[in-house]
Amino acid sequence: MKKPLSDPEESATDEAARAAWLYYVGGLTQDQIATELGVSRQRAQRLVSKAMTEGLIHVRLEHRIAGCLALEAELKRRFDLKTVRVAPRLGEGADPTHAIAPVAASVMERFLRQPEPQTIALGTGRALRAMVEELPKINCEHHKLVSLIGNISPDGTASNYDVIMRAADKLNARHYPMPLPVLLDDPEIRRSFYALPQLKIVALLAAEADVTFVGVGQMTESAPLYVDGFISAEDLREERALGAVGEIASWCFDSEGRYLESRLSRRVGGLRPGGREGAHTIGIAAGPEKVTPLRAALKGRLLNGLVTSEETVEALLA
Repeated sequence: MKKPLSDPEESATDEAARAAWLYYVGGLTQDQIATELGVSRQRAQRLVSKAMTEGLIHVRLEHRIAGCLALEAELKRRFDLKTVRVAPRLGEGADPTHAIAPVAASVMERFLRQPEPQTIALGTGRALRAMVEELPKINCEHHKLVSLIGNISPDGTASNYDVIMRAADKLNARHYPMPLPVLLDDPEIRRSFYALPQLKIVALLAAEADVTFVGVGQMTESAPLYVDGFISAEDLREERALGAVGEIASWCFDSEGRYLESRLSRRVGGLRPGGREGAHTIGIAAGPEKVTPLRAALKGRLLNGLVTSEETVEALLA
């Protein structure tokens, strides 16, 4: 019987294989490996030893993620990224969102395990919701979670893909939702909202975030913003006419990775991702329809980290 992707034994073997790759192929020291994997030096040493004793290291790495590690290294080099994780392919017909969710959760968990207080900003969407569902329960009362985007749908209901409340339930962390619509009809209303002390706090925290996790949406007929009813067909046509190929937290960007200034952008209720200087901004996305927006976002350095699938990286690097 095939083990699930989140199987603890397989995860430990994956981690050992990654450590061995970094040591024997990447030439990193054990201190550097510890930093890269977010573990202690002693654990890094044990992981390399585990790879040796279990026969993962011969002339080459004999493990199913070897190809993923090579793709990670090339993607990191090509786009000068801080963090890259590539989920192995699941086969034809598999949902890429579920393939990357356990890998994305392991990346987020690295930040959650930090003893120093972290401010973690979150977008919304299917990929991020799947990531949060894969997280274990952790006591993170010293961390802060902040939402980048409103949680109210056009019909007044809570957004189906808002993730901050789900994350807070699992992590026991202080959390700062954004209680306003995803899109507003009037820019003046947006300015009024952000004059409120509570929204000022959310905006300040987002601007100082240590790490930001976001989904990346396409701007085709299958655009999540359009399919989920946040924008009209006219809005979609207008944004595409301006060159939009993707969106992050409802902010549309063109093929060069430049955010658009448009009628729609003036209605966005949320905040543009970024965080403090040098912070991580990690995209969570995979699938054929994500290749074009991901390439643009990486080109424009809207992201400096990525969790995606093997097939998606192959397309990005082609």
